[in-house]
Amino acid sequence: MKLSSKHLLGLYKMPAKDIELIVETATSFKEILNRPIKKVPTLQGKTIANLFFENSTRTRISFELAERRLSADVVNFSSAGSSVSKGETLKDTARNIEAMKIDMVVIRHNIAGTPHFLTQVVKSNVINAGDGLHEHPTQALLDMYTLQEKFGKLENVRVCIVGDIAHSRVALSNIYGLTTMGAQVSVCGPATLIPRNIQMLGVKVFHHIDDILPKVDALNVLRIQLERQAGGMFPTLREYHRFFGVTKERLGRVDHPITIMHPGPINRDVELSADVADGPHSVILEQVLNGVAVRMAVLYLLSATE
Repeated sequence: MKLSSKHLLGLYKMPAKDIELIVETATSFKEILNRPIKKVPTLQGKTIANLFFENSTRTRISFELAERRLSADVVNFSSAGSSVSKGETLKDTARNIEAMKIDMVVIRHNIAGTPHFLTQVVKSNVINAGDGLHEHPTQALLDMYTLQEKFGKLENVRVCIVGDIAHSRVALSNIYGLTTMGAQVSVCGPATLIPRNIQMLGVKVFHHIDDILPKVDALNVLRIQLERQAGGMFPTLREYHRFFGVTKERLGRVDHPITIMHPGPINRDVELSADVADGPHSVILEQVLNGVAVRMAVLYLLSATE
């Protein structure tokens, strides 16, 4: 079995069968990660280049670990100190790297559409590790895998994405993926952080977190991305925490447990209080492990589509 596309650029219009295949394959790879010997020769002889033009810790390490667990040869590229700083274009950078017989490219870039552009200039498989305010497909896939593990299904699971929706590529990929799989998706945050007409994507919009808590099974809490905001989106971080922060007190007023997710890094006691982040219903660390399994699955499945 293989995916319907040779690239993973986003979850927009990705067939449900592709998402199901990735989740199913990730389950097999997670079993490998729990073994004493965590390495398999699946991609032995393949070379993968990680092109990161944006700062990243979790995504970069997760991809690199997934690649090494599959026995691939790994080349890490950072724009800092590279020929890009001397004026070399992305097209020339990518072609020069591919000339070294690279089989796959994982790219993270601050400009939306860059992974798609890359598919026009290289023959390698391209995986989007986050592009601007567009998409972050592997994060959404690991979020869906985590929900699948928790609830045994995705259909009709009630998920609310809370926080900075407007500046979040994680939110957009989650909306595309979850709605495709039949989940009931809502978003919650200040009006200034909710894109206009987002309801057209099949989600419900809330501006008061206490209104949505009784109606959901899981919260995917997003980081307030101050580095991407022009300013003035809300008065202060303290005010944001007061009205939208997910706290133990707030959750205690609901008559059922709510699964807590976060893509990281967490601004503790801003969007999420420390006791909730570390609490019994948090699956944040499970998301981290699942991220390696999902990325192993994506790499493996794409290697069969060349």
